[in-house]
Amino acid sequence: MGNLILSLEVILPLFLMLALGYIIRQAKLVDEKGFVQLNALTFRVFLPLLIFRNIYTSDLSAAFNGRYILWGVIITVVSFLLSMLAVCAIEKENRKRGVLVQGIFRSNFIIFGLSVATNMYGGERVAPISMMITFIVPLYNVLSVIALEFFRGGAGKINIKAILRSIATNPLIIASILGVLLLLSGLRFPKVAENTLKDITSVATPLALVALGGSIRFAQAASNIKGLLIGILGRLVVTPALFIPAGVLLGFRDVELIGLLMMLASPTAVSSYTMAQQMGGDGELAGELVVFGTACSVGTIFLWVFLLTSLNLA
Repeated sequence: MGNLILSLEVILPLFLMLALGYIIRQAKLVDEKGFVQLNALTFRVFLPLLIFRNIYTSDLSAAFNGRYILWGVIITVVSFLLSMLAVCAIEKENRKRGVLVQGIFRSNFIIFGLSVATNMYGGERVAPISMMITFIVPLYNVLSVIALEFFRGGAGKINIKAILRSIATNPLIIASILGVLLLLSGLRFPKVAENTLKDITSVATPLALVALGGSIRFAQAASNIKGLLIGILGRLVVTPALFIPAGVLLGFRDVELIGLLMMLASPTAVSSYTMAQQMGGDGELAGELVVFGTACSVGTIFLWVFLLTSLNLA
């Protein structure tokens, strides 16, 4: 019963904040354009500041775990390759193939990972996850471009310079690098600045979840039942089922194991929809994967957390 209550305490705040965003949009307190701007503000300002503070205030020996980061990179690449093979065997339409590959291997790790880990362990212990984000976010972007371009219909060339520029200017990556540099230097802000930073970053995750909830549209026609089943089951069930046991065997526990779980079991990233549209993929399917995957993830993440806590692994 204790593990059940813990799992509810971890997941219920996610559900309530997502629901609040959805209710706000339904009540027309904020329109669609407003939620677009709120999403942009969150990803460009609040989440980068949160990641920066998590690293900056951490113990270096606890924040950087090369073995942990290497395992995260390996499972991301392997899940990408496996999803390429599986989707090629199951789906015949190229416009859907690239979208499904992206939908299966690319997760909303930043929002869900930081939120769940903070709810379980407190913000002072999530630095390893913040450090992992530094490596996983650019890897997601590169692999997504490869998948969508590989299955692109018609002519088209990848603008390598533009891709590299977008990775180099990603605010999450910049914030992570700055956090590491300050952590290594031993420099510290004045106490008043640190307190202000703490107050600002305390709203980052709730704001991100409210903005995500406001982007959910259940009225979208689920006309791609086969694709939705493949994408959602692959992302929320199959991928974590394949790699979490391996992570346990490698000795990862507590906040590190929860970080891996959120990287593997979080719903498809919202940005996958925009990327699919820009690169000739099936934008409708990409949008539905985000919407219905986010809705289903509340239940599946609860079950995964309950399982790991019941086994005393997290």
